[in-house]
Amino acid sequence: MAENVNNAPVEEKKQLNFVQQLVADDLAAGKNGGRLNTRFPPEPNGYLHIGHAKAICMDFGVAEMMGGTCNLRFDDTNPQKEDTEYVESIKRDIHWLGYDWGDRLYYASDYFEKLYAFAIDLIKRGMAYVDDQSSEEIAKQKGTPTTPGTHSPYRDRSVEENLDLFERMNKGEFDEGSRVLRAKIDMASSNMHFRDPIMYRIIKTPHWRTGEKWKVYPMYDFAHGQSDYFEGVTHSICTLEFVPHRPLYEYFVKLLAGNKVEEYCPRQIEFNRLNLTYTVMSKRKLLQLVKEGLVAGWDDPRMPTICGLRRRGFTPQSIKNFLDAIGYTKYEALNDISLLEHSIREDLNKNANRVSAVLDPVKVVITNYPEGKVEMLEMENNPEKPEDGKHQMPFTREIYIEREDFMEDAPKKFFRMTPGKEVRLKGAYIVMCDECVKDAEGNITEIHCTYDPDTLSGTEGGNRKVKGTLHWVSVEHAVDAEVRIYDRLFSIENPSAEAERDFRELLNPDSLKVITHAKIEPFLAETAKVEDKYQFQRIGYFCVDPDSTPDHLVFNKTIGLKDSWAKQQNK
Repeated sequence: MAENVNNAPVEEKKQLNFVQQLVADDLAAGKNGGRLNTRFPPEPNGYLHIGHAKAICMDFGVAEMMGGTCNLRFDDTNPQKEDTEYVESIKRDIHWLGYDWGDRLYYASDYFEKLYAFAIDLIKRGMAYVDDQSSEEIAKQKGTPTTPGTHSPYRDRSVEENLDLFERMNKGEFDEGSRVLRAKIDMASSNMHFRDPIMYRIIKTPHWRTGEKWKVYPMYDFAHGQSDYFEGVTHSICTLEFVPHRPLYEYFVKLLAGNKVEEYCPRQIEFNRLNLTYTVMSKRKLLQLVKEGLVAGWDDPRMPTICGLRRRGFTPQSIKNFLDAIGYTKYEALNDISLLEHSIREDLNKNANRVSAVLDPVKVVITNYPEGKVEMLEMENNPEKPEDGKHQMPFTREIYIEREDFMEDAPKKFFRMTPGKEVRLKGAYIVMCDECVKDAEGNITEIHCTYDPDTLSGTEGGNRKVKGTLHWVSVEHAVDAEVRIYDRLFSIENPSAEAERDFRELLNPDSLKVITHAKIEPFLAETAKVEDKYQFQRIGYFCVDPDSTPDHLVFNKTIGLKDSWAKQQNK
């Protein structure tokens, strides 16, 4: 095991991903005095999704692993799209994932004075100018990757005129979109980002932190690197789309730092974004879904947002396990959502208590069981964790089973309840179906069975083998609950690649089904708390929704016991 200067152990090289390895190499070389400081810089213009979770786990995780620190810095440079609601949601999500920024909470707006002073300095050095052209005109003059751009007619304004115009821009004398401040670099550069990039634009919307003080706001490429430098960030870890931005990042930092850049300069490292099947990762599209009421909010359990996954029943560890499984690379990929589903299924299998719930009930009457008798049977909470103990469940003459667990005229390989065959009731007795009762329309309303009193589970007679085992709840003791069955948000694998149809047309119409009168056992009704997670025997994993009240429990389906989508695709 290698150690860094802070005496924090570093994992062996073969266990490190490429980002962690680069950071470890820098620490071993003594760069930045052996100091490690990363940052996570979200824009407060929406809720975080699982793609952001990948960045969070890298930014905070590598700092945690190697004895460094990680800043949380909000990139609040566009007051038109920002809201304190988003700020608070981002803080909650990071804490829920298990990370903390300590006393290192920052905002790009903390540096507005410094950034403005730096812009004035560049104007005075003849390296920035005010351009009166529209955004469309500027875009046309940029050229193409194979042809150079053309100079703005305002590129050679005097320093004095540029200073005057920029200061008046900030006083609010000009309309939004009428002028911008651009860096004067190279309109023939092979890197399009060097073709006189915009540094400031006019925005007259009051800022939620600075109020009316500013009328000009810095662009991301101008504010980002400088903010890293001001904070002492050593490693700016971001996604692959920022690779072509890196030279401009370093250009501005070196101009700002001057001769100090030899002592310290942030290093930008890029990794692949997280793209997931059957969903979209565009914050703009997710916002559309919310605003148009196509989902129930940012935390709708069908959304790929961190708060949506949390409400669905995902755990921080399951998300981290998924991210470890797909890894960090330099290559873009479309990750199969079934890998994420496998991670939560595996985590909950180890940790979720087993309970009985019947979603589509049909009554079973055990005709030879004594009327009025209540037998308390012991049920194991979690076979994966015997230390979690057992709970008691009432057994009576009348019980509910799943309607699909009975078939009057069953095929040979149907091992559930059918006339003339035996089946075991989970944790209770072996019963045999004798007949069923139907209403005038031919619907089955009751099933009549007899039980063998010598076959109670856990007794010698209970060892008799039968092929089917069913879950059940007592009719007398059952409690009604609402169950929301969630499925994948989109009906096609890669909705982002669909060119012919609007992404909203691709939504899965069966992504939510609501069961209003599921029957649950009393132990579950008495102990369930919001966000508690359970395995409903033979059905899947569920968690308690925040909409629950003491008199009306609501459960969200997290995932089934098996991958039903894979089965459908293999048919």
